[in-house]
Amino acid sequence: MDTINSLFLLSGLLIALSIFASRLSTIVGVPLLLIFLGLGMLAGEEGLLGIKFDNYDLAFGIGHLALAMILLDGGLRTRLKTFRVGFRPALVLATVGVLITTAVVGTVAMVLFDLTLIEGLLVGAIVGSTDAAAVFSMLGGSGVNLNERVSATLEIESGTNDPMAIFLTLMLVELLTGEIGSPVETIMFFISQFGLGLLIGISAGWLIGRVISWMDLAPGLYSLLVLALGFCVFGITSVLGGSGFLAIYLAGLMIGNRPGRHLSFILPVHDGFAWLSQIGLFLVLGMLVTPSKMLHYAVPALLVSITLILFARPLAVILTVKPFFRFRWREVIFISWVGLRGAVPIVLAIFPVIGGVAHSELYFNVAFSVVFLSLLIQGGSLSWAAKKLKIVVPATAEPDRRGPLGITADNDYEMFVYKVDNSELEQSLIRQLYFPSGALIASLFRNGVMLHPKGNTELQRDDVLCVIGRTDDLPALNRLFNGDAMLKQERAFFGTFTFDGDVLMGDVSDTYGLTLSPGERDMTVAEFISLRVGGYPVVGDDVDWHGIHWVVSEMEGNSVTRVGLRLY
Repeated sequence: MDTINSLFLLSGLLIALSIFASRLSTIVGVPLLLIFLGLGMLAGEEGLLGIKFDNYDLAFGIGHLALAMILLDGGLRTRLKTFRVGFRPALVLATVGVLITTAVVGTVAMVLFDLTLIEGLLVGAIVGSTDAAAVFSMLGGSGVNLNERVSATLEIESGTNDPMAIFLTLMLVELLTGEIGSPVETIMFFISQFGLGLLIGISAGWLIGRVISWMDLAPGLYSLLVLALGFCVFGITSVLGGSGFLAIYLAGLMIGNRPGRHLSFILPVHDGFAWLSQIGLFLVLGMLVTPSKMLHYAVPALLVSITLILFARPLAVILTVKPFFRFRWREVIFISWVGLRGAVPIVLAIFPVIGGVAHSELYFNVAFSVVFLSLLIQGGSLSWAAKKLKIVVPATAEPDRRGPLGITADNDYEMFVYKVDNSELEQSLIRQLYFPSGALIASLFRNGVMLHPKGNTELQRDDVLCVIGRTDDLPALNRLFNGDAMLKQERAFFGTFTFDGDVLMGDVSDTYGLTLSPGERDMTVAEFISLRVGGYPVVGDDVDWHGIHWVVSEMEGNSVTRVGLRLY
């Protein structure tokens, strides 16, 4: 009984401390996951609490459970439209990029630790993939709004590169233990990992999304049903020989992109699940490590980390992304720098321990050191690097609160709450506002008193408006209610003057005295900018032409709808 009570006390204390420490992360700028990892180490055998935890099998199980929850949440929040710019480069990075990283790091590890080639490559395979938990957490909490091309590539890569890392790790472990199958069996294992993961994840996610959108459940049950069915997808795929991690990510992707009121019940709860998974996973992994043993490998592990951060990751990105996709050099440099390692390498490092491979202690401690340094160096400098490389786009306003009305099963109406924080809206009549055709103001609160808004009602600063609309109305509403600070940032970034995408370049050149070729005069501004950018343009893409920065300010699907002019 005392053991159970102690377990409740310690687990509650550690989780509470982790949440309180999140404020420290915001103030000091230390990556949040690094704090969770540090708290786990403080609670461990050589820490303040002295908890002896060396159950690798249990840690392995907890790792799989937590990563599955994190990937499911990541898939639920990824929009399919981002795949138009990020899927192909992310897929190449998730396969060929992991191979290149494994080869470079493995070769260096072989020399540093005096290992055989296979043993060195095993080190490279363990740390070869980026981590979904680290990437989703750092991009979500960094406070910067990256352009869609970069953020989509990083998120999709981290959600899909686990199968390659797992395949390489298992294959190398089997080689070292003499349990490797024939080349045909190895190839079939590789194909089944990706093939079954793709097939089961997409098909099951599509089916689950449709079933849930038809069901009428108590609000709290939607998230539990998605979690349960997501675990079923993970388990079935793994039993059949596919990648459960890839399958549950894709299942979440399909569910999250199925419109319906269920999403408003699912996403907030799964956000809590994902945070609990990250806290629990990093606390357990922190308790599993022994700092004194880590120090024994400190110097060579540091050199492995430097190789990974400064050589292997940049080389993989440059060779796989730059020649084949329309990425600018500053975007390539940022993607190279933000190859964050997190829980996945530590979980993979447990494979050699369970498999009884020689030097298993080395693999685990080196993986832990690489993750620690990656979170500290790369994670800690993410915001600075994004601003320095100019891949940040201005953030727009968001509703203070929103909630579904439950009117329709699909594409439901919602209530959006906005506060007037824009001097340009002061003393404006409501009928003069440029509102989306399907949205309307339901009520207006002034000094805590509810007013009935009419067309001739004048807005005042700090008024609170309750707007009824649909999700498609959000971009226009957010632009309308942008605060003064956000408007200032937008105008500094996109320029004071903007053009509709369908304006002819000939008309623009006549107004500004620009020189165009005969073919360019008949182009629209959108066609001209898209041609200059190449590939798939995203908001924030700019073209330096005739002493002016032409900046893509609005997109609709693959089409540029507005372009700003920013003078030097």
